Amino acid sequence: MIKTEDPAHPAPLNPLLKLALEMGPLVIFFFVNQRGDIFAATAVFTVATVIALAIHYALVRKLPVMPLVSTVVVVVFGGLTLLLQDELFIKLKPTIVNSLFGIVLLVGLYFGKPLLTVVLDSVFKLTDEGWHKLTFRWGLFFFFLAAINEVVWRTQTTDFWVSFKVFGIMPITIVFALAQTPLLMRHELPEEGEMQGDVGTADASEGVPDEPAPAAAPAPRKDTPPS
Repeated sequence: MIKTEDPAHPAPLNPLLKLALEMGPLVIFFFVNQRGDIFAATAVFTVATVIALAIHYALVRKLPVMPLVSTVVVVVFGGLTLLLQDELFIKLKPTIVNSLFGIVLLVGLYFGKPLLTVVLDSVFKLTDEGWHKLTFRWGLFFFFLAAINEVVWRTQTTDFWVSFKVFGIMPITIVFALAQTPLLMRHELPEEGEMQGDVGTADASEGVPDEPAPAAAPAPRKDTPPS
């Protein structure tokens, strides 16, 4: 039977396309800054971020939490950067976004609610212990990213900070995400189809009758003379 896509529940976005939508505005930001200045780059970056979010929504009919929050902050702080001609605001954006996500994850974890699956729009199916551990790690990692951003923009040039956003933060994030693979494998829940298959196999084995025991040889009749 051919499975048709349910419009109400579209298929998840392809990981490579998702990465392109997240990286695209940053790459554009880098190249425009190289050819122009931080203000031109901020203007293009803001527009590109909104377009990327719109494409994401058009493909899956859903607004992911992390890109949505990031886009709102980009529009607000990018607008302030252009309006006041002060690059401080766009430099503060990564600190604010990462700190916000770190606070949400750790506070949610404190109240027994691992919110990582909401923040990252995750498609993983993990045990409760797995979600708690992964949420704690990502919460600390977001604070780590905020701290790095503060150190870099306060101690380095604007051009270096822009380059670091593209060629520093993203590789660090990818390495961290890949480092979580052993945890994901240890705490991953089995697929629903596999569970049903195991149950069906067990039921089938229970339904098969046992082999009948061989019939006992009939006892000799008493009136039969011995040979």
